[in-house]
Amino acid sequence: MTDPIADYLTRLRNAIKANHRVVEIPASNLKKEITKVLFDKGYILNYKFEQTENHQGSIKIALKYNPETKEAAISQVERVSSPGLRQYVDAGSMPRVMNGLGIAILSTSKGVITDKEAKSLNVGGEVLCYVY
Repeated sequence: MTDPIADYLTRLRNAIKANHRVVEIPASNLKKEITKVLFDKGYILNYKFEQTENHQGSIKIALKYNPETKEAAISQVERVSSPGLRQYVDAGSMPRVMNGLGIAILSTSKGVITDKEAKSLNVGGEVLCYVY
């Protein structure tokens, strides 16, 4: 696999389209940080990091749905930067996702944070994905 972040986002996207309640994803430190950002911003219900026998571990993510309409909190996930074509931005040119309704997740020198947090900290970084 050449792009584990794209695999993470695809597993998330497929689980939402199939209306699953829980999705299990192989863990890495970057995936754990992205999961924490999604939880902090209210896009997922809960998460749990589990250790497995292969020392890699896994992430179990409980997806969030609206109780009345059964619509997922995440309507779309889009991978921006890929291994062959990295997308970097500075603090002055942060992307606006869905005119401010979505978030961009960035990998910066301060860790994995959202576009709004990066702008307030005045740091730039690699744009990993858009979530809305």
